[in-house]
Amino acid sequence: MKPPEFQVIDTVTDYTRYYELPAPAHPLLTLIDLTAMRGQTLPAPVVAQLYTVALKRGLKGTVHYGRQTYDFHDGLLTFLAPGQVVMADARLDLSELSGWALVFHPDLLRKYPLGQKITGYGFFAYAVHEALHVSAPEERLLESVLRSMQYEYEQPIDAFSQDLLVAQLEVLLGYANRFYHRQFLTRRLVEHDLLSRFEAHLAAHFAQAPPPPLPTVQHVAEALHVSPAYLSDMLRALTGQTAQQHVHHALIEKAKQLLLSTSLTVSQTAFQLGFDYPHYFTRLFKSKTGLTPAAFRFSAH
Repeated sequence: MKPPEFQVIDTVTDYTRYYELPAPAHPLLTLIDLTAMRGQTLPAPVVAQLYTVALKRGLKGTVHYGRQTYDFHDGLLTFLAPGQVVMADARLDLSELSGWALVFHPDLLRKYPLGQKITGYGFFAYAVHEALHVSAPEERLLESVLRSMQYEYEQPIDAFSQDLLVAQLEVLLGYANRFYHRQFLTRRLVEHDLLSRFEAHLAAHFAQAPPPPLPTVQHVAEALHVSPAYLSDMLRALTGQTAQQHVHHALIEKAKQLLLSTSLTVSQTAFQLGFDYPHYFTRLFKSKTGLTPAAFRFSAH
């Protein structure tokens, strides 16, 4: 099968032209009323070298983002970082589409601390099924910030324009970050189920023989059908530790079990755990326990 051709969009102006939208009032940022996209068809996969924050309603059909397929419903906020691929189902119906999309170029942030800070917002790396569920009051709060941004970027550009736009954008993303952490706390049943499945996956991994390669956060996240960023944020919210720290903890606990209950040498233990090189195992074990594997075995007897 011939792979799909991708439409690459490099600028905010290119974005509005591609989607047949009004030209942007600012070269690096635009706020789009999504009702303007009703009646369009979006068959080609798009790769935009832009950031997008969007709240869509009334979208009938599915949108493919990363490895996930997503149906839009009311109250869902999604985030795209530059270089991410979005592909719409050919039967996507935009006839009742509403909501908004804030599209901005990375150059808007280049000279500001937000240019670095934005890479730490995990929600820009999330798969779309991990979109932010926002309440009606939260929607109104976000939209009030957006109205302030719209007022500013529709004014003639002066020496203060970019400073004010970036400051307002930082407020918007700050609220989004707060709402994400609220979501982790209010959806505890769902997240505790994911935590249980995460722990069960690690236990099953270390129970295999012959030993598979060492588990990575990427591998575990894919097995659980979530993104690595979401998995780490969820675990940190529930336990105070990242996904990598949990993987290391499970690894060390299994290592302790092997060291105390078998006659395997340290090297054999390392291979049993999936390490290619025993000295990597020894280094990790000592960093986590303060003892080498051999010293740990000796101290327990």
